[in-house]
Amino acid sequence: MATNARMPATATDQESSMEPPKLTPRQQQILDLIQSAIERTGAPPTRAEIAEELGFKSANAAEEHLQALARKGVIDLVSGTSRGIRLKGEALRAIQEARVKQFDLPLPTLLQLALPLVGRVAAGSPILAQEHVDKTYYVESGLFQRRPDYLLKVRGMSMRDAGIMDGDLLAVQATRDAKNGQIVVARLGDDVTVKRFRRNKHLIELHAENPDYPTIVVEPGEPFEIEGVAVGLIRNTMLM
Repeated sequence: MATNARMPATATDQESSMEPPKLTPRQQQILDLIQSAIERTGAPPTRAEIAEELGFKSANAAEEHLQALARKGVIDLVSGTSRGIRLKGEALRAIQEARVKQFDLPLPTLLQLALPLVGRVAAGSPILAQEHVDKTYYVESGLFQRRPDYLLKVRGMSMRDAGIMDGDLLAVQATRDAKNGQIVVARLGDDVTVKRFRRNKHLIELHAENPDYPTIVVEPGEPFEIEGVAVGLIRNTMLM
């Protein structure tokens, strides 16, 4: 016997039928800024970076807008970290879809970059020495605002709060110069490390983004060299 009874909507049906939250122009601007930072560097901005970018007088103003975005369900705020912003819903899906498209396309094209993946670096040898290159990845050239020269496999969790985890691939542009606040690949003697760069009149500091790790202070005369600056990130979860 025919029936007109409707099956109950599934969670997926309900989710797809939900209208996206209505954001104010300023909230949309901040959401776009968060998305752009994650696409560019793999990590969300700090409150201070948002305030500086948008001309707020203090980081508290940025925090108020972030709280409003969290109430509207487009981000999660994680306490205890300066970059504790997580995208949700359509914003998160857009980032994930963009990243999925970058991996191991079957044939290199004019729109792709061939980036060598550097694993462990032997003491005293050039970072791009052939013996350090594990494989080559082909990624879309438009993925990064600044063109990288190679990918470096991250070891350890010293940059955790910048969203850089053990096993991630850091996209690096080779250079000997860096500005304060940039994440750099630096060589100290025979060791290579990834840290946030800070230079003052007398010395150089390399800051971890994890309170469990101390700041490295480079005194004048110590062997030190910048190998490159970070211009993006490929998550290790995308390499499974």
